[in-house]
Amino acid sequence: MAEPTQPPLITHRGGTSRTDVLTSYDPRTGEVVGKYPVLNSSDLKQAVRTARTAGKWWAHMSFGTRKRWLLDWKRDIVRRSDELVALLCEETGKPQADAMIEVMLAVENLDWAARNAARALDRRRLGATWLTRNQRATVGYLPLGVVGVLGPWHNPVSTPMGSIAYAMAAGNAVVFKPHELTTGVGVWLADSWSRLAPSQPVLRTVTGGAETATALCQMQVDKIACAGSDADARAATTACVQTMTPIIVEPGGKGSMVVHVDAKLTDAAEAAVFGAMADAGQIPTGIQRAYVAQSVYERFLELVVDHASTLRPGADRKASYGPMIRASQVDVVRKQVRDAVARGGRVALGGLDSIRDPYIEPIILTEVPEESIAITGEGIGPVLVVNKVASMDEAADRINAIGTDTAVAVFTRDIREIEAFAELLRVGVVTINSSTAYVGTPALPFGGVGEYGHGHRNGEQGLREFSRTLAITRKRYRTPVNLSTFDRRQRHLRAAGRIFRIRHRLRL
Repeated sequence: MAEPTQPPLITHRGGTSRTDVLTSYDPRTGEVVGKYPVLNSSDLKQAVRTARTAGKWWAHMSFGTRKRWLLDWKRDIVRRSDELVALLCEETGKPQADAMIEVMLAVENLDWAARNAARALDRRRLGATWLTRNQRATVGYLPLGVVGVLGPWHNPVSTPMGSIAYAMAAGNAVVFKPHELTTGVGVWLADSWSRLAPSQPVLRTVTGGAETATALCQMQVDKIACAGSDADARAATTACVQTMTPIIVEPGGKGSMVVHVDAKLTDAAEAAVFGAMADAGQIPTGIQRAYVAQSVYERFLELVVDHASTLRPGADRKASYGPMIRASQVDVVRKQVRDAVARGGRVALGGLDSIRDPYIEPIILTEVPEESIAITGEGIGPVLVVNKVASMDEAADRINAIGTDTAVAVFTRDIREIEAFAELLRVGVVTINSSTAYVGTPALPFGGVGEYGHGHRNGEQGLREFSRTLAITRKRYRTPVNLSTFDRRQRHLRAAGRIFRIRHRLRL
């Protein structure tokens, strides 16, 4: 990869130092993948300014025209997907299969957003009441203008595309700041758009470290979409508060699994291990904790251990998963495992000896107290906690008490009762008899509750997150009874009163 001509913040896997160039490294080998300029405040202002100009061109297009542009962009990404997969492998250390799946998920989101924006956002007619039957009421959704997107270091293509694609399909320009550890994929995406529209930077990537992300939040963009760790999310939210910029937040962490007494245990165990270990446990939609009915707990734990013990991290093609992308996360995992054991938890597979920076072999913990940071902390790493519960209600109570889950997977054959159980959970997504497969359904909105519920991505809700609502009413004809005037006739009021009483006394 060619280096930029600008003088270069040198970024190492552990942090950043204040110089002029951002350097991306392969976490498997420590080799340099690329170097990128660290943009200053003036650079960011210029990026937002040019994006706003391009955004006006983009916003004036019809939904159909934008759809054609976005589908052309999608086809270009697909044609050159081998390049993107290779770069993704280099910057994250993911196995090729995982990188390819991530690119596929990103493309599916782009395709869905392009094809469904008109249906979700175009102006449509609304019903009227008997008081306003002479009014034609419509509602439509218009672009916000410029959206800033802050990408994560895990899933640096598919997760931000869940905002980029929907923001662009809604008619916005996007200024994308990828995480400093995975800058190259962000630059690649913007370059791919630039090949289609070199003079219209509807998608613009800006490069730099955490300070650049904070500065973008303060650049008077119309909305920020942030995905990343809890610390990243809090920093972005704090920065946005200063300028009253709306923000969508997708914090890091993983979800839970509930295994009922009648679950098919082989399927549940396989899903639990994949949800916990895939991508070295760095998938924020994965599984951190499994709450298992007491009567099937021992058998489930045995299956999980058997399955996880066959996995092997590494850099070769036969490896099950790759390294920890963020070096500091190795110490976080070590601290969580140590805390779980110190509080009385039991190691069922692996342990502290499984941590060999930058790789972590599968770790299964059980009987871990709920106050342990292995449960309450961000579950970024190939670690699964398996705890027994006396009932489904207890599982729901434990999940709600932690309050950090966005998604919960439930394994049971009692499909009739599961929706009632799902409504007990304070989460945004519940999957039945699968773990992470829902991320492949772009129409499904993804968001959480409470602190984890700042907006949605994907689906119609995702499109509307990047739009402003405009309601319009138009008078069609003059009604014989006009109540919207000070020159009201008494007989009109009496007639309206009679209609009102008859209508609402008799209406079921």
